[in-house]
Amino acid sequence: MPARIAASGFREYDARWRYPEEIDRAGMHLLGLGLGTQMRRRGLDPAIAVGHDLRSYSPEVAEALVAGLIEAGVAVQDIGLALTPMAYFAQIHLGLPAVAMVTASHNPNGWTGVKMGFEAPLTHAPEDMAELRDIVLSGAVESRPGGTRRPVEGLREAYLADLAGDLRLSRPLRAVCATGNGTAGAFAPELLARIGVEVIPRHTTLDPTFPHYNPNPEALEMLHDMADAVRESGADLAIGLDGDGDRCGIVDGAGREIFADKIGLLLARDLARTHPGARFVVDVKSTGLFATDPELAAAGAHTEYWKTGHSHMKRRLHATGALAGFEKSGHAFFGPPVGRGYDCGLRTAIEVCRLLDRNPRRSLADLVAALPASWITPTLSPACPDGEKYAVVERLTARLQAMAARGGTLGGQKITGVLTVNGARAGLADGGWALIRASSNTPNLVVVCESLASEAQMRAIFGDLNALIRTEPSVGAYDQAL
Repeated sequence: MPARIAASGFREYDARWRYPEEIDRAGMHLLGLGLGTQMRRRGLDPAIAVGHDLRSYSPEVAEALVAGLIEAGVAVQDIGLALTPMAYFAQIHLGLPAVAMVTASHNPNGWTGVKMGFEAPLTHAPEDMAELRDIVLSGAVESRPGGTRRPVEGLREAYLADLAGDLRLSRPLRAVCATGNGTAGAFAPELLARIGVEVIPRHTTLDPTFPHYNPNPEALEMLHDMADAVRESGADLAIGLDGDGDRCGIVDGAGREIFADKIGLLLARDLARTHPGARFVVDVKSTGLFATDPELAAAGAHTEYWKTGHSHMKRRLHATGALAGFEKSGHAFFGPPVGRGYDCGLRTAIEVCRLLDRNPRRSLADLVAALPASWITPTLSPACPDGEKYAVVERLTARLQAMAARGGTLGGQKITGVLTVNGARAGLADGGWALIRASSNTPNLVVVCESLASEAQMRAIFGDLNALIRTEPSVGAYDQAL
């Protein structure tokens, strides 16, 4: 029976499939063989770190991937149960040219996938994924002798030590640590305790059935539970990690969700004070306050808006030498000397705790309240078929550009320009903006709007953008109401 491996699983910067409907064990073996073949084509030393998350079927998926890599003649260093950023760390710590992490990230049970990369701290870009897809689906894989497998010892301790460093908090700090019974429960509570946090565990027992909710700190279900835990315990904040540990969500001591881009702005302010002239990269879904913030301006900081997606952000951080990068989804990237350049939810948690330690007389809520006001929509996702979404965005981009050229408005504010690095982000005269782009992973569009004036204007901006979107008949319902 031929291997089952759907072409649709090769996404823009990683791979995701329903298991076993869209990929079976034979398909995962073929993927490993293809990845090993790709390594050989690049002239890389055939050695790779491989880890997996805690889903009940992840060990067998990883076993099949490893078997394919071995067939390709690759020496596999098996790190076992891990977080995605722990796998990235392993590649650097062990001095290996490649990494592959079996995880479906924050997708619900029933999904699997692989995040992979060849040049630390980078992961596969769209052209790398396209090359891998073509190798696998065309049958251009190559078997080679010499493949081996070796388990790695001591990596967990090395990873936690690298994160904690010499940080020991000087102020008392009580934090809810929420992991949704996902893999981060095996790492996050111990790490936080190590730096001096009084940890209040919330669903940190590992359970691949995810009995309470899917571990995704961007989802309201998890955020509401984090807020309940803060109010019940009187904690200073809640820290939530996603299923593979590369994203972090924060709730303040009053039980209010702080969007990840606002946390990023707080961290950027703090870092800019000790690194004058620092560069930051933020994704196009993030608040416009990065461009207008007076404290960043006073420190000579420069912020660039860039493509959404962990691979895109890592590459831009690396290419520009930026100190840090932030995505509205909760991915955060810290370059040297703060971090190693990849996205790690636990590193974000450490830096939030460090921020609070540097401000011993202020709560997280106080720090957020000191930011300039803005009103931003959640990330809205109207349905749009995979085969049509990019063409839809191209047409809408052209219409926004035409509106800008003739002095058009959104929400009563003149469109001053349209950033097209990732979809279309229409900038407005008062600093507000509106974004429309195609999702990289799911059959939908992504819509975000922000006003620096009022909630009413934010809704007006969205109303005008939505009217434009509704001229496209293939765009369906939103995933949530505004």
